[in-house]
Amino acid sequence: MSETAQRDPDETTTGILEEVLRIARRDEDSGGSAGKGRFAVGDVIETFGERAFGPFLIVLPLIEMSPVGGIPGIPTFLALMIGLVAAQLALGRECLWLPGFIERRSVKAERVTGGAPKLRRITRWIDRHTSARWHHLVGKAGTKAAATMIIALCLTVPPLELVPFASTAPMAAILAFGVGLLARDGRLMALAFGLSALALGVVFYVVFGKLLGS
Repeated sequence: MSETAQRDPDETTTGILEEVLRIARRDEDSGGSAGKGRFAVGDVIETFGERAFGPFLIVLPLIEMSPVGGIPGIPTFLALMIGLVAAQLALGRECLWLPGFIERRSVKAERVTGGAPKLRRITRWIDRHTSARWHHLVGKAGTKAAATMIIALCLTVPPLELVPFASTAPMAAILAFGVGLLARDGRLMALAFGLSALALGVVFYVVFGKLLGS
């Protein structure tokens, strides 16, 4: 039996994705906290509870990579939520808190479930290539450093919305941090810092390229 198969579903990106899809399908069929057919942020917190830090740092970037990410303004809103999560992680909070107006925000559940096949391919590939290693990078210091970098990446998302789907670059780095923290994979954390440098480079190229070209 493979290591991925032996891991607790709560410790895999696929397990978290399937739980989110279950919530979305429930809302799609019978109506959730945001009303019939809509998937709300609060539904995720209600499901994961104190475990919500890790899932949010995985689920929100994945949502941005789904068809939902193509809606103008959605990447920036997701970045705002991720920034709030990362700030609390950097401060060492044990329980996640989000303002009520964010918890009530929602999208059509079908937009979340519609991207399931693509997202499953991504998460299954991730789970096959992650494991607990390089533990010194996933301790308290590493977690705070990752949270700080995530906040910096979130700040790059609004200007990147000027270019369709360009915000996927910082979201991919954030996803790598989230998975690294969840799987206790220090090597992936190191990769995430490298992806962050690349994403920040993309931002400078896009933003300053626009300014110099205008």
